[in-house]
Amino acid sequence: MMFLRNFSFLILILFCISCDKLSFKKKANKQVLDTVVNFSSVDTYPSFKVCDSLIEKAQQEDCFRNTIHKKIGEELQKYEFAIKDSIFEVVIVNLLINSNGNIELETIESSEIIKQELPKLDSILKISIQQIPTIYPAIKRGIPVTTKYRLPIQIQLKE
Repeated sequence: MMFLRNFSFLILILFCISCDKLSFKKKANKQVLDTVVNFSSVDTYPSFKVCDSLIEKAQQEDCFRNTIHKKIGEELQKYEFAIKDSIFEVVIVNLLINSNGNIELETIESSEIIKQELPKLDSILKISIQQIPTIYPAIKRGIPVTTKYRLPIQIQLKE
């Protein structure tokens, strides 16, 4: 009887000790993949060579926007415009930067005043955008991606 009691006690202790070693749940060593992709943001913004050394995302975006505004502004200042009335308008330029870093003019949103007073502005903007140097494309999850940008350009001309 004593033997049966000791044997039962030993079995009970082994069972209690080994329970934490046994797993009744299936252990899955699978890596969880993030399948939710936010298509409205990128990991790294497109950049010019001068912006390449910046680390912070906000600084990269500011450098890209400032550089592209500067380049387009420099090109626009090469032209002389003859106008009847003073103009103080904002033109929205929609750009597409593909995954190869090529920049394309998609559309230009301007008021009727701009269209009447500066009918050649669209073609001049196209030429200005073609003169922009090579752009490094935006990066999303380590892959170059196509991005769209809306750049406001302030047109201020006096008689």
